Amino acid sequence: MAQEIIRHLTVHGLRFAYRVLPCEPGGRAPATEPALVLGGALQGMFGWPQMDEHLGPVTDVVTADLPGMGTADPLPPGPGAALLRDAVTAITDDLGAPRINLFGFSYGAAIAFGWARQAPQRVARLVLGGVPVHIGEVQREHWHRARARLEAGDEEGFAALAADGLMCLDPERPVHRRELARRYVRRSFLHEVRSGSPHTAESLHRALGDRPDFSGGLSGVPALVFAGEHDTVTSPGRQREFAGTIEGSRFLTIPDSDHWVILERSEEVAALVTGFFTGREPGSAPARPGLPRQAPGGRAVHSAGHG
Repeated sequence: MAQEIIRHLTVHGLRFAYRVLPCEPGGRAPATEPALVLGGALQGMFGWPQMDEHLGPVTDVVTADLPGMGTADPLPPGPGAALLRDAVTAITDDLGAPRINLFGFSYGAAIAFGWARQAPQRVARLVLGGVPVHIGEVQREHWHRARARLEAGDEEGFAALAADGLMCLDPERPVHRRELARRYVRRSFLHEVRSGSPHTAESLHRALGDRPDFSGGLSGVPALVFAGEHDTVTSPGRQREFAGTIEGSRFLTIPDSDHWVILERSEEVAALVTGFFTGREPGSAPARPGLPRQAPGGRAVHSAGHG
């Protein structure tokens, strides 16, 4: 595998970094534009080995610790969306890339969508997953309880509540590797707290207070939106409605998964993203396009193409 490159940048006085894994296409030119991967608030630039494996042979893989994440400086108080979009611009400029492929997941989907709306001419293709279009009051109350545990010094209680609030724990809904993913997410939250990360409490505060703007639509950018079929953070139905605001987009559900589909179905997601970025049909991964399907409990899981 190629030697990764770490680049350090500054935006609005805040230090952050990004990582490039150069493509190794066996002497051929990369098959597609560089792929920038943006994850959740606690997902840093070293947390995407499946993307390295699948995307690495066809293009440069770019991951980042944006301000407020990983090793970067904390975000200042107040809305941070514009600053984070400027950080994505700084990465793209530093790469010297006229256009990039852009993948945003969960919290990162808001950043990616906002940047695509701001600079559609610089986005070759866009993939968004686990899009937090709507956070209901039940979810918000759960996260308030988790934050209270953290403020009270109950680190393990916080980690358990924070992880469980992002997962489907209904035994009637099958989730592949549910307990493995649950243990991993809990450990990740606990590690962030015990490592003294300045971002954990702030990320939780922003998750409760910030209202990402997914309105306004988008045109001129080939786009794919996907969701775990049992996503309890934002339902697949709402994510499908959001996908319908992007001209010509495709929408898919990934079976037997919830909001943490990137852990539970990591290989399938990586194959899906790689296929879309290289021009292959998104259905090459085991996803469900087409008509609504009846799920356990009588709920319809919607998945369809647009355009």
